[in-house]
Amino acid sequence: MSGEGGLSLQQALAALLEIAVRAGVDEERARTEALSLAAALAESAPGAPADWAKAFPGATTQDFFDAAVRGRRWRGAPTGVLTELVTAGSPEKIAYAEALAELASASCTLGEPTMRVVGNASVAAAAQLQAAGARPLQVGSTPAPAAPAVAKAEEKPEAPAKTVDELLAELDELTGLERVKREVHRQVAVLRVEKLRTEAGLKSPTITRHLVFVGNPGTGKTTVARLVSGIYKALGLLSKGQLVEVDRSELVAGYLGQTATKTAEVVASAVGGVLFIDEAYSLTAGDLGADQYGREAVDTLVKEMEDRRDDLVVIVAGYPEPMAVFIAANPGLASRFRTTIAFDDYSDEELTDILTGLTEGADYELVPEALERFGEILTDTPRGQSFGNGRFARNTLEAAIGRHAWRLRDVTAPTTDQLRQILAEDLSDDPPASEDTTSEEPETGVGESSDVTDPSDANEQGVEA
Repeated sequence: MSGEGGLSLQQALAALLEIAVRAGVDEERARTEALSLAAALAESAPGAPADWAKAFPGATTQDFFDAAVRGRRWRGAPTGVLTELVTAGSPEKIAYAEALAELASASCTLGEPTMRVVGNASVAAAAQLQAAGARPLQVGSTPAPAAPAVAKAEEKPEAPAKTVDELLAELDELTGLERVKREVHRQVAVLRVEKLRTEAGLKSPTITRHLVFVGNPGTGKTTVARLVSGIYKALGLLSKGQLVEVDRSELVAGYLGQTATKTAEVVASAVGGVLFIDEAYSLTAGDLGADQYGREAVDTLVKEMEDRRDDLVVIVAGYPEPMAVFIAANPGLASRFRTTIAFDDYSDEELTDILTGLTEGADYELVPEALERFGEILTDTPRGQSFGNGRFARNTLEAAIGRHAWRLRDVTAPTTDQLRQILAEDLSDDPPASEDTTSEEPETGVGESSDVTDPSDANEQGVEA
């Protein structure tokens, strides 16, 4: 269990790898993914790179920050390996989720512990446990000094694979996204009828299943992509239904010729499911214009999409205008991506719903005054392409959890309500009028995070939803 005397990062990693081997997961892949998550959680802690490197022999400070960029997507969403275990109904999924939660807790020991890292770890641990159907985080009788407390989950009988109707119901339960829901329902209807016509021996036009998702960061694109992968599997259009999420760094190599191999390997890992490429336009254009490495990746992607068209769906995502340029940059892309789904920004009411859902998922409670304070924060926050939408709500909760822990630092035996309740004062750095404003405070500003505007982060709608 986490908390005082809990596992070190090395111990947590070793326990996770043992479960990965039992589950048939490639050990190196599990190691790299887990250490990326740990780096993403602890990247704001002074001295964290050196401690992290002890679990990754030969790693440098740059390796730490590169890993953090890759791992940010899992700070509020299940990791890629866990997603595959859940999709496959693996008996190890709950044990693996618990091991990830312990690893998140162990990340709080890297460098000099900060309240921001505690908040990050709490939300990340809750996301892993929820995804696997494990029991949510449980508060104990005393606050953990440097890490979130994680309860062991009870083993449950394996649930049958979800039907199309069940997955569509999950989609409909997401906050906002009305245009997205309508388009996904329409796509499902078209693909279902096409499949039935083919089975009946009737002619049917070839309908491309690949999709373009456009919208600002934090608008639920990854969450919907995950549901689409499950829906396509339930329709019998995909054999596995896993979601493989990547960006440019995972497709492009350092030398010409290597990129084609690297891209082909990534596509191969997604066969049977959905390959989700975030900021896809970075493959064809950057600050200095198009580059040959990105073009090589796109050319390889187009070829692989054609060769594996019967058991692969590709979803590309990013800002609207750059995505339009990206699709037009290659005739092969234009012929394969014919359906674009736009993700609108969330309203204040929708963002409040997302924050509330995230808070409940982490076993905290927002008191009414805290909800009012969040409304004031939203009113005062400028909106634009850099606004994080659902990610802003998650960052707010992470910071609030840190302040909550700081507020209870001198409380010897807090009550359960004190351990659960997020107060209005926890949502901002402004101290109450009665508090000595000269006392030391941790740096946990609302939305303060090195990935606030990073579109590659995956939990967009409160785990993303």
